[in-house]
Amino acid sequence: MKTIPPRRAVYAGSFDPPTLGHLWMIKEAQALFDELVVAIGINPEKRNTYTIDERRAMLEAITGDFPNVRICVFENRFLVRYAREIGAGFIVRGIRSAADYEYERSMRYINSDLAPEISTVFLMPPREIAEVSSTMVKGLVGPDGWHDMIRRYLPEAVYDKIVRDHDKTAHDGASR
Repeated sequence: MKTIPPRRAVYAGSFDPPTLGHLWMIKEAQALFDELVVAIGINPEKRNTYTIDERRAMLEAITGDFPNVRICVFENRFLVRYAREIGAGFIVRGIRSAADYEYERSMRYINSDLAPEISTVFLMPPREIAEVSSTMVKGLVGPDGWHDMIRRYLPEAVYDKIVRDHDKTAHDGASR
């Protein structure tokens, strides 16, 4: 009897920090595949707020209910080549806007040139979280009322970490 290989997909991002949009993508993608690799991409050009270890811990905290999800890190290679290296037949990407669509469409064709055996699957989040991004969330932290403002965009474990980190930083800065 021939064994069917697992349907493995990779969903990559900086996850700095993971948002409800990311969690929605992970939840949907893990339901479609036998295994979902959530890959934290390291981009040396990008200045991140959270370390790789912090981002990994946040992702592990919010994906613990999904036994078929594992968190990995990749750096200095094209996503499609990383997907091939880990035996993923699919790349999962989110589309939040027309601009995302145009960019992702182009990347899908480039990825197909590099690895035609790997398919790209596009998921579109619901309207209420479609505009949520890590950059947007980080931009809301600080002014009066920011706690209530960001709570609606983040999984609880991520929200708690951001509040702890910000309050600690604010307290340390005030005591100097």
